[in-house]
Amino acid sequence: MVTFRSRASKKSDMPVSTADQSCERQLRDLAGFAERGGYEVVEVFRETASGMKANRSARAEVMKLAQARHIDAILVTELSRWGRSTQDLLDTLNRLSGWRVSVVAMSGMTFEVDTPHGRMMATMLAGIAQFERDMLSERVRSGLAAARARGRKLGRQLGERPKSDRLAPKVLAHIAEGRSYRWIARDLGLSKNTVAGIVARARGNVSPDVTVTT
Repeated sequence: MVTFRSRASKKSDMPVSTADQSCERQLRDLAGFAERGGYEVVEVFRETASGMKANRSARAEVMKLAQARHIDAILVTELSRWGRSTQDLLDTLNRLSGWRVSVVAMSGMTFEVDTPHGRMMATMLAGIAQFERDMLSERVRSGLAAARARGRKLGRQLGERPKSDRLAPKVLAHIAEGRSYRWIARDLGLSKNTVAGIVARARGNVSPDVTVTT
């Protein structure tokens, strides 16, 4: 992560989450983004673990800065980098909103739960989080039923998580950043119909027959 101080009157800090194989390139891109936005780099945090890692000391430090109101915004390469899960992302956005700290993706999209766009994003995230919980519960029930049918005594058995379920948080994060279905499908290795289905479920439309023509 890179920390930026605003050149504007508020003198705020802006941490930046970067975490993938091209960290150096991302740092340059983020620094350029901050420069164009009028922010000065004052500190660097590096975090190479994925968003799924529960122990993320760099993110914890940024959250402390946010809670103390030493920063006004958090700049991330993409929203999916910030949360460990859909529910974690939603909870974090709500906490940051309470501290009046926004999350800004490098695409230029700003996520604030108390804005119309932020509320739409929060609703989509809440929907997909509930969908994930329901799918997990269903897999547990199915696994136990199958085990009982085979005469096995198992406390818990989970089926393999479908790729579309696993990638749903990333799909919604990209949608919020303004990416097209075609771009998301190519980036995540999914079909456009699968991407459309994930978005439809998050919006409350669970019809499996979603067709994308663009």
